[in-house]
Amino acid sequence: MKSYKQLKAAQKAYELVILTYRLSEKFPNSEQFGLTSQLRRAAVSVLANLVEGQARNSKKEFAQFIAISRGSLAEVEVYFELALDLDYLNPKEYESLEILRSNVGSLTFGLANSLKPK
Repeated sequence: MKSYKQLKAAQKAYELVILTYRLSEKFPNSEQFGLTSQLRRAAVSVLANLVEGQARNSKKEFAQFIAISRGSLAEVEVYFELALDLDYLNPKEYESLEILRSNVGSLTFGLANSLKPK
């Protein structure tokens, strides 16, 4: 079994978690249990579901975890947009996050497609 660290989608998802944590540190304290918490949980969920799915015994189970990961990635997208619109992120920060989020999305989409029966 390969390590999740060999999975490009997981590597990029890990980068997304780190960047999300770093940039959300500057969100207002009033968002600690709101947007900050939700955004961080969703970003971690993207990574955690890829890792857990990759560790499973079947392609079908892995595909299910990828689907969950992609759902969390959609949550991350809307939380980033909210943070931008609330001026918690500046446009440059948002763009760097969105590029990385989009890259993770492409990688997980490709990974899901690779698991489909041919």
